[in-house]
Amino acid sequence: MKRHILYGIVLAGLLLPGTAAAQARKDKHKGKLVWSDEFNTPGRPDTTRWSYDLGSPHNGWGNNELQYYTDKAENARIENGRLIIEARRDSLEGKAYTSARLVSRKKGDWLYGYVEVKAKLPKGKGTWPAIWMLSTDWSYGGWPESGEIDIMEHVGYDPNVIHGTAHSKAYNHVIGTQKEGKITVPGVQEEFHVYALRWTPTKMDFLVDDKVFHTVAHEPKDDFKGWPFDKRFYLVLNVAVGGNWGGKEGVDPSIWPQRMEVEYVRVYQ
Repeated sequence: MKRHILYGIVLAGLLLPGTAAAQARKDKHKGKLVWSDEFNTPGRPDTTRWSYDLGSPHNGWGNNELQYYTDKAENARIENGRLIIEARRDSLEGKAYTSARLVSRKKGDWLYGYVEVKAKLPKGKGTWPAIWMLSTDWSYGGWPESGEIDIMEHVGYDPNVIHGTAHSKAYNHVIGTQKEGKITVPGVQEEFHVYALRWTPTKMDFLVDDKVFHTVAHEPKDDFKGWPFDKRFYLVLNVAVGGNWGGKEGVDPSIWPQRMEVEYVRVYQ
């Protein structure tokens, strides 16, 4: 009898969704876990995994945003098992806001794989959080020649709408040809959701909570101008303030500070 009970328990553990066994099968489908940060240690982000882009987007990059990126704990820290990236209304270097932009460059760089980030997003007009990727080596030249992969972008004036986009020399927002998809996900500013990219030599799938909402295919006609995504890329996590898109409907001065909370980052290959 005990043997039958034990068998039933094991079988239930293998079949019931949400169990450790079901999670293990799902993760196996993604590939082998090769890089992750679970943000279990309070304090500063792990310097073996993350660096910072510092300064103002007016210093040669960005989209006319209003923040100054710092490496201060006020803007980037780990607390309660989560990475906090916080945009604040506190003047620095002539900018009215500060925030943080964390990068895995030369510490986490991948060619193909499954990238997933579980996060809760900031709210309010002027917020512009992003989970995205840039070319590590810029083999095809500067932006947009070497590509950009936006796994998740969200602008606060358009609540609950998530964008996933691929940019290249042939397809980018400057000339209005970007390959963009979007999906409405209720509660992204109040709840955690999993934003993911499945990237192979033939296509990129953009997902929210394991649901594909956008696919960019590697067309046979594409050279690097249409598909620069055959080189290694690194991950970027940031919260911008205002800018060409985030500030399109203005910036609410009363909402700050605002934060993006990240529960984990996992990369499978």
